[in-house]
Amino acid sequence: MKSKSILFVAAALCLCVAASAWSTDIKVVANQSVGASAVSADELKAVFLMTKTSLADGSHVEPVLEKAGTTHDRFLKECLGKTESALETYYRSLVFTGKASMPKMVASDADVVEYVAKTKGAIGYIGAGTSAAGVKTLEVK
Repeated sequence: MKSKSILFVAAALCLCVAASAWSTDIKVVANQSVGASAVSADELKAVFLMTKTSLADGSHVEPVLEKAGTTHDRFLKECLGKTESALETYYRSLVFTGKASMPKMVASDADVVEYVAKTKGAIGYIGAGTSAAGVKTLEVK
């Protein structure tokens, strides 16, 4: 019984450390039309897995992803829990079954910021060191 408690506490600490590392390395950005100032990790995952098209405040959102790179790989692993190939397979199955179309994909953090700034409802992710001028940064809870 005691070892189960210790294991639970250790797992909870690992999750807290992972969550804080994710939140400091990646910024979630949204178009100024998005009313929310914060998003839960579960809500963010649902948006990028295309099972949700709006945030808790009712703002319609559409995800934009990077095609590759360190920020992209980290976001996939820490937020979506998927590899690049698993995500591609997932998106293709949604398209094949008519449940969704492929999300917008761009080449870099700067391209994410540019696309999000000009596209109503767009939501994306960038490296923490990237300027988010022209877009709003959402807090991830």
